[in-house]
Amino acid sequence: MTTELVQAIEHVGDIVTDEDVASAAPIRLLNATFDRAEAEPEPGAAAPEGWHVAYFSAPTRPGELGPDGAGRGLGVIPAMPFPRRMFAGVRMRFHQPIRIGEKLTRETELLSITPKEGSTGAMAIVTVVSRISGENGLAMVEERDTVFREETQAGAKNAAPRQAAAPENTVWRHIITPNEVALFRFSALTFNPHRIHYDAPYATSVEGYPGLVVHGPFSQTCLINFARDNHPGRRITSFAMRARAPLFVNEPIEFVGKPEEDGCSVWALTPQGGVAMSATATFD
Repeated sequence: MTTELVQAIEHVGDIVTDEDVASAAPIRLLNATFDRAEAEPEPGAAAPEGWHVAYFSAPTRPGELGPDGAGRGLGVIPAMPFPRRMFAGVRMRFHQPIRIGEKLTRETELLSITPKEGSTGAMAIVTVVSRISGENGLAMVEERDTVFREETQAGAKNAAPRQAAAPENTVWRHIITPNEVALFRFSALTFNPHRIHYDAPYATSVEGYPGLVVHGPFSQTCLINFARDNHPGRRITSFAMRARAPLFVNEPIEFVGKPEEDGCSVWALTPQGGVAMSATATFD
């Protein structure tokens, strides 16, 4: 284990607190970005579950950005010795709605940094938990996993991960094809400077991807919307998603799902029919 990683692990347990206001504009713009027909975000109205991704943007200054465009540290996450990062998964519990116009407070804790050895070399899985409260108390708890990996050799291509087979007996289906504009808009709305989402020469030549990478939270939002659409009038109480394979710009993403006893299971599939994201949701 490197000295830098040991120093990073010493930060486990650190907590940072920040504030925001649940303004209407980001909700309205997410509605346009995803071509939704959500209700107008009037003061006091409940924001759709999971759309908090447009709040609490990190005000990272240019001098604090790494070569990949992302911050060298990510809020409570210290600078890591591995330059590449990937969204790995999320688990959310919704206690009450976030309401338009209310003041929000977020407490974020660094839960763990776990070193791993994978097929691509050394890596670390970093887990943080965020507790978001509104004016009436705790609104939601979110645990998020990020994988930090070693640098890709110049000119090397990312080996495509083995794709799990698509699930059987699904009853819901929806297809979207995110283009460059959709990824740009989502990057702007979430103030995400990671270059793999908008800088095609960097994504292909430096990180070895075949094209721009669809944001993990973009797919996450699509899956939450897909689950909600198949449970009209019901409120999501929990959502858990695991990333299994990357998705890329201008390639169709097929969303499939089926009901479960207390909610549903939903998946995002690659153009080859393998599982890119798997998720479950429960409802009240």
